[in-house]
Amino acid sequence: MKKLVLSISLIFVFSAYTLYVRIMGASAPVALTPEPNKQKVALSLPQYKTTTGNPKTGPTPKPTTTSSSGTSSTPTPIPTSNPTPAPAPAPVVANVGKYKNGTYTGSVIDAYYGNIQVRTVISGGEIVDVQFLDYPQDRKNSVRINERAMPYLISEAITIQDSNVDTVSGASFTSAAYRKSLSSALAQARQS
Repeated sequence: MKKLVLSISLIFVFSAYTLYVRIMGASAPVALTPEPNKQKVALSLPQYKTTTGNPKTGPTPKPTTTSSSGTSSTPTPIPTSNPTPAPAPAPVVANVGKYKNGTYTGSVIDAYYGNIQVRTVISGGEIVDVQFLDYPQDRKNSVRINERAMPYLISEAITIQDSNVDTVSGASFTSAAYRKSLSSALAQARQS
């Protein structure tokens, strides 16, 4: 008799929990994922104007600074005793990073509850953007999980410049499929 009561109680508890998840699914609190740091740093470097100077020593560079209002002020010139020849500029290389510039689409990967496919944009030899072309979105729970996981996965791929991103808690199928799809896209973009 105890086994029967325990079994019925267990079935009732699981049924109640299932109904609770189905009803409260999208509004239940979830763990927050960290947002990427989006601080912008302003950097101001002096700009140099060349004016005619002594004919024997050549032009004298004068630093100018630009204030935030757009006006420029000219401080006193820096005296030079001997002109030094400017070094030759370094040759420009088109692709400096480890990837070829372009847009590359990854393979479609089964993520158990749906497919994952990504497209990555490479510029300057680096990953600058990753877009989800397909992801599980037919169930409320899948939508909720992917809304939390996708920004984190994209941000981390851009930060580490690779497909070996960490698994997002609660989105392990999505994370694994994302890694595989991104890896196939980056394999197309690898430098020879």
